[in-house]
Amino acid sequence: QSVIMAEPEPAQSQAEPQLVNGDDVNEEPEDAADTSESVKKRRKKKKKNRTAGLAGANEAEGDGEAGGFGDVTKQFEQQTLEDKEREEDGEEDGEEVECSTSKKKKKKKKKKGLKGQTDPPSVPICELYPNGDFPTGEECEYPPSKDGAAWRTTSEEKRALDRANEEMWSDFRQAAEAHRQVRAYVRSWIKPGMTMIDICEKLEDCSRKLIKEDGLRAGLAFPTGCSINHCAAHYTPNAGDPTVLRYDDVCKIDFGTHINGRIIDCAFTVTFNPKYDRLLEAVRDATNTGIKCAGIDVRLCDVGETIQEVMESYEVELDGKTYQVKPIRNLNGHSIGPYRIHSGKTVPIVKGGEATRMEENEAYAIETFGSTGRGAVHDDMECSHYMKNFNVGHVPIRFAKNCNKNVFIFVINENFGTLAFCRRWLDRLGESKYLMALKNLCDLGIVDPYPPLCDIKGSYTAQYEHTILLRPTCKEVVSRGEDY
Repeated sequence: QSVIMAEPEPAQSQAEPQLVNGDDVNEEPEDAADTSESVKKRRKKKKKNRTAGLAGANEAEGDGEAGGFGDVTKQFEQQTLEDKEREEDGEEDGEEVECSTSKKKKKKKKKKGLKGQTDPPSVPICELYPNGDFPTGEECEYPPSKDGAAWRTTSEEKRALDRANEEMWSDFRQAAEAHRQVRAYVRSWIKPGMTMIDICEKLEDCSRKLIKEDGLRAGLAFPTGCSINHCAAHYTPNAGDPTVLRYDDVCKIDFGTHINGRIIDCAFTVTFNPKYDRLLEAVRDATNTGIKCAGIDVRLCDVGETIQEVMESYEVELDGKTYQVKPIRNLNGHSIGPYRIHSGKTVPIVKGGEATRMEENEAYAIETFGSTGRGAVHDDMECSHYMKNFNVGHVPIRFAKNCNKNVFIFVINENFGTLAFCRRWLDRLGESKYLMALKNLCDLGIVDPYPPLCDIKGSYTAQYEHTILLRPTCKEVVSRGEDY
């Protein structure tokens, strides 16, 4: 009996732990399931699947374990799992925020347009094309010659020479793109009733932003010309000039930009009265003819003769009177050098000019002027344009001491160098009472004055101009745009 009574006790002692363990096992997954359900609500489908799989694995492991050790292990694993999932959720939320912000940024760029330019233009060209790949101008084959012209396009030697000067071409293209965008902006708001000072200052402010003015490395190449009617060139208003643009005016807008001294010289004519359309068409056609005729080894006199022939084929009727459009014989196109707007060669717009030939890697401003007057200009009106003589070189200090302001020559050297400037720009720098100093520099031959050039009063003059590059492989009209 003692043996029989002794046997059930071990059985009870073995069964009780099993019940306890069984209860613990059943209760633990329920708690874990409740916890996982609250976590699942804050997770994505992918997280739900992963959590469910891990929970199932833990339950299987829990069934195989016994005692309090299994409970502690499962709780530790469950807590670790929840912490990891919270961290991953936070990372995902951060990624989603970053993605949404990047999408918003992309959308903003799309709204601005392909180039990302603002309205009015304010983003510098170098920021619109951060890789330095600026738009190429109109590329043309050279005119036919004795040895042909097409060989330059395919010659490997010429291609190599072209690539060697790529940095120079890139500077021209950057300045040209700034010019295109500025003149498109000007055409959008210029209208009768505006003062010439307002027109010039608004244009120059925009140009300074787009070219990203930086001392002598980048900026405006010369003052904005806004010559009206019989005045053909070199007029820009001085301070206090009350001149207002009128509906019947013919206004020549001539401004330049430069990068590292690579100058874009480009001009167009603005009219509001359609009666002048024929005059503008004649000058535009003559300029395009000159561009077509220009090329390596072409004689300058041949270009002038062709321009004259085209321009004189036009007539314009103004107020019941018919005028033949005449080329202004003492105004010319010109070669362009680094920091030198007129670098020595002239491109005539009438026959009988120099027999000098154009050469490879040169840059030219091909410009033509048409007039209903005599076809010749003379100095007139108050001078506004000035430019340091390129051949003067270093100016001794004694020259500066002869001036009322002994620092005036250094202001010119630092801000303009050998580029043209005007009185308004000196005013903008804070200079005052400089007229006597400026006159002394002109008398000494250090600075040259360029007064306005005018035909007879009552006549009308028009101008169109482009800058061309005589590259080894082709001719590039670098300033060409959709407007002209």
